[in-house]
Amino acid sequence: MKAKLIERVEVAPGLGHFVFEAQNGNTLQFTPGQFVSFTTEIDGREITRAYSLASAPGHEDPANRFELCLNLAPEGIFSHRLFAMQPGDTVEMRQPLGMFTLRQPPRDSLFIATGTGIAPFRSMLQAHLNEASPQFTLLYGVRYESHLIYRAEFEALAARFPQFRFWPTLSRPEPSWTGRTGHVQKHLEEALGNCTDVDVYLCGLKLMVDGVRSLLKGAGFDRKQIFYEKYD
Repeated sequence: MKAKLIERVEVAPGLGHFVFEAQNGNTLQFTPGQFVSFTTEIDGREITRAYSLASAPGHEDPANRFELCLNLAPEGIFSHRLFAMQPGDTVEMRQPLGMFTLRQPPRDSLFIATGTGIAPFRSMLQAHLNEASPQFTLLYGVRYESHLIYRAEFEALAARFPQFRFWPTLSRPEPSWTGRTGHVQKHLEEALGNCTDVDVYLCGLKLMVDGVRSLLKGAGFDRKQIFYEKYD
């Protein structure tokens, strides 16, 4: 299967929001939280990379469109290839896979993301946040305010749905920043309150995921309540 690039927008320095369209009349069927794999040949080698879907199934029109949020890694030869694509260019892709999905039915949940780890949570919220949904808290850590991807969307959702909390935190804030500061681990206890009967979903760099998992286990959380996906 091929995916055609429809649009690419720089949402932060070195971060791009991509809209692709599955070709040959294929409707992309997936569960929020899953990923797609792209394959291309670079310097005579076939290279495959997986990227979390940043949109919900059927959220785009037509239904074969999907969205990704990608980081232009300094040494990432695949990401440089994708960022060099122009609208109309295509790349080989595989059908979505992955087990990083919401437990069904959804329960009160804490989502913790760093960097582009925000992508699967955007997909989950688009699909599952509504007037009847349980409480969702999104704790999102980045270095700089300019890197709070989809900030306006999440703030609008928090204003619309009382059961959704959006908590951004910056590890390198400017003096003008009045929100939370430090890494996400610093705000874990506040986000949980005194409640242990919630599910926790983690997506981001290995250091964050492993650190938060350790804190949760120390607080008495069962491993069945902790779901994670690491970006190395």
